[in-house]
Amino acid sequence: MNRYLALIIAVLSGAELNAFQLAPRLVVNITIDQLRTDYLDAFTPLYNADGFRKLLGKGIVYEAASYPFEPVDRATATATIATGTTPYYHGIIGNRWLDRSTLRPLFCVDDPQHFASPHRLMTSTFGDELKVSSHGAAIIWSVAASKECAILSAGHAADGALWIDDNNTRWRTSTYYSAVTPEWLKTASTIKEELNKNKQLTNDVVVSMALQVVSNTAMGKDDVSDLLSVTLSSTKPGGNMTDWQTEMESVYMQLDNSLSRLVTGIEKAVGSDRVLFVVTSTGYADDSESDLSQYRIPTGTFYINRTANLLNMFLSAIYGQGRYVETCFGNEMYLNRKLIEEKRISTSELLQRSQDFLVQNAGVADVYTAERLLAGNNDILKLRNGFSPILSGDIIIKVAPGWRLLNEDTQETFTSRTGFIPFPIIFYGAGTHAEKITLPVSVDRIAPTIAKCIRIRAPNACTAEPLF
Repeated sequence: MNRYLALIIAVLSGAELNAFQLAPRLVVNITIDQLRTDYLDAFTPLYNADGFRKLLGKGIVYEAASYPFEPVDRATATATIATGTTPYYHGIIGNRWLDRSTLRPLFCVDDPQHFASPHRLMTSTFGDELKVSSHGAAIIWSVAASKECAILSAGHAADGALWIDDNNTRWRTSTYYSAVTPEWLKTASTIKEELNKNKQLTNDVVVSMALQVVSNTAMGKDDVSDLLSVTLSSTKPGGNMTDWQTEMESVYMQLDNSLSRLVTGIEKAVGSDRVLFVVTSTGYADDSESDLSQYRIPTGTFYINRTANLLNMFLSAIYGQGRYVETCFGNEMYLNRKLIEEKRISTSELLQRSQDFLVQNAGVADVYTAERLLAGNNDILKLRNGFSPILSGDIIIKVAPGWRLLNEDTQETFTSRTGFIPFPIIFYGAGTHAEKITLPVSVDRIAPTIAKCIRIRAPNACTAEPLF
């Protein structure tokens, strides 16, 4: 009987070992800022064999990806890819938001103690879960041009995050991850000359550092899965375009070359059967501003600071003199909660009156109060998912499409667009087989899919199902 039990245990252990051996030894999570399917498809004939052509031809390609919240920017997108949840839970509601205690904007990863850290990221990432499940043995690094992408991709438990400093002169990291800079990083070549010559070389510089990380940290060399996050860009340096076809052709060809060098270099270092590449986009676009009126397209300017002053006058006539709207940031209004409490005013009533007043203003498509968003009705679920009751404003104004929002006090401005930005999710390597999937999928499903592939738990606020 004991021998029989021992045989069963031995068989099960062998099966578990074989299953573990099938897990990729290295996951390379590649996020491409503002990658768009329409541009990606337009320049397909120009790609080389080892970049987009290989990924799209040999990988699992989900052609209709989207984010389950709005609005999307670089920080919110990066955090959602890593955590598998939305800003409502992970707490990164934008690149910047307003600090209620000081009424000043704060940057999502700024940290007075460490200069920059993920301390405002409120949930775990798949990198964090990998570190926990491996008892600290997994090697986890992140490389990006910007600090928010590097840090939010890395998560809380990573070995390090690297980004290019504001002067484009050197690589930076944070003492949050380690007080000691690795010797190989100290001797990394300067990047100042390269970037000053041509801003489009940023992707090449990021790829070079990513390959150095793989080499110097021995990623993918043992039986424990490791993680490398890399952020590239598909945008034109300087932003404004006069001829999208000519200008973006150059951008996407350069991006393809950088991607090819990254994929080929890692496959050579680790082995194509031992590495899983995951590629997606940040899912938004910074469109260049145009004067729509010259084309007779409905447009106008909504002055949020003036409207806040009018709302204060309206509320003062009802509740007595006071500055009920304390300040504005972006398209959000922040109420003076202390004043409202002192006057014993019903917050629900005041919010409803404010909504009724604001929606009558020209250029306003809709008004969302905190209470309306927290109700979480399905028709506004994406907005609720991008909202935080602790961090966001009390009133959010949706400006009509084509209208420009302007805050004359801060000179913040943007033009409202609700157009869909098409982009893919691609899984390539580690035994995946070529497949094209047209079914719409959301980006929060990337994290649980990676977690399943490397046999770990999904991040702690992730409720989405794996893609496969």
